[in-house]
Amino acid sequence: MPAALRPWISDVRVDAVEQSRILVHLPEPAVTLVWRGYGEVQVLGPRTQAAYFEGKDLPVCVRFRVRPGCARPVLGVDADLLSDRPVSLRELWGRSGGRLDAELADNDPAEVVQRLETALLQRLSAHQPRDTALTRHAVSGLAAGVGQPAERVRDVARRLGVSERHLRDVFTTSVGVSPKQFARITRVRTVLSGTGTLAQLAGDAGYYDQSHMTAEFRSMMHVTPGAYAAGRLPAAVAC
Repeated sequence: MPAALRPWISDVRVDAVEQSRILVHLPEPAVTLVWRGYGEVQVLGPRTQAAYFEGKDLPVCVRFRVRPGCARPVLGVDADLLSDRPVSLRELWGRSGGRLDAELADNDPAEVVQRLETALLQRLSAHQPRDTALTRHAVSGLAAGVGQPAERVRDVARRLGVSERHLRDVFTTSVGVSPKQFARITRVRTVLSGTGTLAQLAGDAGYYDQSHMTAEFRSMMHVTPGAYAAGRLPAAVAC
């Protein structure tokens, strides 16, 4: 990835999708650009709930994950307008988005990645990204991780020298979910990526106890942590 994109794009992935497995779309606090080997580039907003889809064969799936809080400088739209829904890049960028879709047709994944990187760099250069320091610092404080419980919203606001209301408004607009919901999503994702007993996972992710983890996990994943680990997933639906 070009160095100039790293402050705005957290990672780029190229995956194959197999028919034989269920596709699990996890709760996601970031905006993602997706190209599935055909058709148009889709922009997926932050997801507050998991979704389970029937697997299908795709030649490739290219994903660009926009750093939380960077949707406006990268895409030209506030993230709260994208929350829990997909939008075509053509809808956001108009003719330039349509031209990009045409340019990506029949290309191999490496060329698609390079062309998307170029398009995003041109967009950033033309629109002069505005300062996102407040949101970046808030994201860092509110994100849960192994052995790193998320800070409370009021503590983050106090540390950054703003009111809770101002932080909540700016954060929700730029990230797409509220500070509290962002912290909940990152805690669940910490559980999903962790190892150990349920009690250990709860402690690592910063939950009060195991029952707190189970309730929050089930509210977003629609199953308990134990059922998910055992592969007992909700019924998949057509994508």
